[in-house]
Amino acid sequence: MPLSAPPPSYEVAVERYLTGAGIAKSSARIYRISLTTWGWMLRGEPAPTGPARRGAKPIPFQLAAINNPELPSALAELAAARADEMDADTVNRELSIARKAIRWWQAQGWIEADPTIGIERRPAPPDLTKALSRPQITSLWQLDAPMREKTFWKLLYESAARAEEILCLNVEELFPADNRGRVVSKGGAIEWIHWQSGTAQLLPRLIAGRTQGPLFLTDRRAPARTPSLDICPITGRARLSYRRAEEIFEESTRLLANPLASPDDFDELEGWTLHRLRHSALTHDAEDGTSTPMLLARSRHASLRSLERYARPGVDAVARHVAERDPAARRPT
Repeated sequence: MPLSAPPPSYEVAVERYLTGAGIAKSSARIYRISLTTWGWMLRGEPAPTGPARRGAKPIPFQLAAINNPELPSALAELAAARADEMDADTVNRELSIARKAIRWWQAQGWIEADPTIGIERRPAPPDLTKALSRPQITSLWQLDAPMREKTFWKLLYESAARAEEILCLNVEELFPADNRGRVVSKGGAIEWIHWQSGTAQLLPRLIAGRTQGPLFLTDRRAPARTPSLDICPITGRARLSYRRAEEIFEESTRLLANPLASPDDFDELEGWTLHRLRHSALTHDAEDGTSTPMLLARSRHASLRSLERYARPGVDAVARHVAERDPAARRPT
């Protein structure tokens, strides 16, 4: 059915949004779960939490019910009650997804109102566990992943560079003899990144004789409207996008991020983000005693303040520090 035709129910409207808005399959899973949760509240009922949430779906209702002028006040109370039971990150993510869907439905002319207006994001406390432990990094290298992903992840960690910078790299900007490459940084400056032997061993296999064009490529030929700078002149494939690279990494690390979870729950789990590789690399450098000037140069931060959140030693390093200074551990037997 054409997108202009009003959907018969909220559930159908969700599916049309996920396909019509171009939401990737890996992201659609999270979006569908969040929008199903909001389906309860948009009917004026509290959403189930805990074990009751699994497999539960709201009773079908028409999308036009969202236009009910009495819904915003009731929705605000339901959202506040749910926020008291859930962590702030989950609540904020679900609210963001709901608002994106509502704006898309409005653009189709299916609804007019936005009942989420007035619902504020919850302040999220800082997450002090963003740096992965060294055993977690080791487990990542042991995953059975394609060559492209292995090289990308290894380069991100060894260089401590931003994912966007690495994805914008071209083959001709690599200097393999020096284990370094030239990137355009966040502020637009041209800077050097450096890598170690792990990346050096993988790069030749990834490049496979290519001398120019994007370093990391998609699996298929580039669409007709792809800019020429983002197309490999040899293979005709396009530059790998950040969104796709993030989706692959998140899906690949779900079981690593949730070691006690059952594989049967795979679709409901969340993996790691690409940024955690940069965060982990800088944190591990700080734990190994790397000087502040070197950390600034490696991270390419402009100030110490922006570096602080990366240079915090991780929980394993703190545990080793405490154990090494335990008087009982040093006492002669």
